Amino acid sequence: MQRGRLPLTALRSFEVTGRLLSFSKAAEELFVSQAAISRQIRELETFIGSPLFERHHRRVSLTESGAYLLARLTRNFDDMDQCLSELRQASSNETIAVSVEPSFAGAWLVPRLNFFSLSNPSIDVSVIVDAKLVEFRTHEAELAIRHSATERFWPRTQARHLVDIAVSPVLSPKLLDNGPPLTEPADLRHYTLLHEENRNGWQRWFEAAGIPDGLPQRGPIFTDSALAAQAAALGHGVALGDRVLNQADLKAGRLVMPFDVEVDFGAYWLVASDFEKLSPGAKIFADWLITEIASA
Repeated sequence: MQRGRLPLTALRSFEVTGRLLSFSKAAEELFVSQAAISRQIRELETFIGSPLFERHHRRVSLTESGAYLLARLTRNFDDMDQCLSELRQASSNETIAVSVEPSFAGAWLVPRLNFFSLSNPSIDVSVIVDAKLVEFRTHEAELAIRHSATERFWPRTQARHLVDIAVSPVLSPKLLDNGPPLTEPADLRHYTLLHEENRNGWQRWFEAAGIPDGLPQRGPIFTDSALAAQAAALGHGVALGDRVLNQADLKAGRLVMPFDVEVDFGAYWLVASDFEKLSPGAKIFADWLITEIASA
C-alpha cells in the first residue's frame, strides 16, 4: 500500500479508543466530538473490511482484528513519540516540562522551585498544572508528580516513590482561640468541616480517632486539598491536612494541628515513561526532587 493512502487520522482515533476502550474518553483525549471518533472508526473498519470493536450496551471490546491492530499501532506510535522527543531534546534540552497536581504545585513545588533554578541556572522548568495523569505521548511533559491513595504504578510508565502522606485535622489558631476548645476529637462537632472531593476522608479519620459512627459532616466540598487548607487558614472551618503540603503554614502558625491522630492517605510519586531515557535536565530535576522532599 502506498503510504499516502494510509488513513492516519482514523488510525490515531482507533489507537486511542482501543487503548481506553471508550469512544467518549477517546474524544476527550483528542479534543474532538464522539461522533467524529465513531465516524473515523467506521471508515477504518470499511477500509480494512472487518469490525475492530464489538459494541455492547454500555461498553466496547476489541475483536481479534482490533487487538492485533492495536498492539502494532501502540508500539509504533510510542516509537514515533520517542523519536520526536529525542530530536526535541537534541535541539533544545534546557527546558524540561513537569506535569504536577494542583495541590502539590502550589503548596510544595513552586515555593521551592527557585532553589532548583539557583543551583541549575541552565535548566528551565515548565510547570504544567494538571490533575490528570499524562501518558507522555504529546511531548507536553517528561515527568509527572502524582498522588494516589492506593496505586503504586500506572500502565506504560515507571514510578518512583517520593513521600508518604498522613492526614489530621488542621485549622486556623484564631478560629481555635475564639471557638470551643478541642480537647478530644468529638469536640469537632462544634466546627464546620471542610472536605476534599467527598466526605470519605473525614469518616476514615473519625474511625481512627475512636468515633466509628463519625460526626455530622456538613460543610463545603473542595476539589483540591490546597483550597481546603486555604479555607482553613482563613478561619472558615477545619480541614484534613498533612505535614508535607501544609508544612509552611504549620511552621508559620497559619495552621495548627490539634490532635496526634493521623491517617495514612497514600503517597506522592514521580512518574515517567522511562527514567533511563530522560533528558539530562530531567534527570537532574528528578534527583533534586527526590533529595529535596526527603530532607524537607
